Amino acid sequence: VQLQASGGGLVQAGGSLRLSCAARGLNFKIYTMKWYRQPPGKRRELVASITGEGSTDYADAVKGRFTISRDNVRRNLYLDMNSLESEDTAVYYCNVGAYSRNFWGRGTLVTVSS
Repeated sequence: VQLQASGGGLVQAGGSLRLSCAARGLNFKIYTMKWYRQPPGKRRELVASITGEGSTDYADAVKGRFTISRDNVRRNLYLDMNSLESEDTAVYYCNVGAYSRNFWGRGTLVTVSS
C-alpha cells in the first residue's frame, strides 16, 4: 500500500488549500480513509474521515471549514481547507487501516501565516 499526499504550502490566514492523496496497492473504494495532522511540537491528531460510501466525520476544530472527499475511480482522497487559521499549521498525513495494518503517507506541510 502506498499513500502519497500533496498540495501543502504557505497560505495567508483566511485562505484556502486543497490537499490530495493518491492511494495505490489496495481496493481503495472499500476502505475508510482519514486525514491526520501534526502541528509543530504537538501530537498527531485526526482531522477527518470518510467511508467508502462517502460518510464523513470531522474534528470539532475544522467543522464547517474543511471538507473531505474521495474519488473511488481515480483512487484519490482530498481535503479542501477553507478559512485557514494559524492553528491549522501542521504536517498533514493521509491514512488507511488495511490488511491489519496502519498505512501513512509521507505528509505534506501546510503553513498558515497570520
